[in-house]
Amino acid sequence: MKKNVGTIDMIIRIIIALVIGVVGIAYQSWWGLIAILPLVTAFIKFCPLYTVLGFSSCPVKEEKV
Repeated sequence: MKKNVGTIDMIIRIIIALVIGVVGIAYQSWWGLIAILPLVTAFIKFCPLYTVLGFSSCPVKEEKV
């Protein structure tokens, strides 16, 4: 798996996961489990949807000649 989630994207995903989790707990709903998805993709720094869309939020590394 090639990393395609950058640092800022990772932080945003963690914040979104926390918000979804707290709302799920507050409303005692199983929908709070959806928070697992952005949390996992943040920590493994890989998003399958980004691969399908051909997108990456990681900085491009320049090759040294």
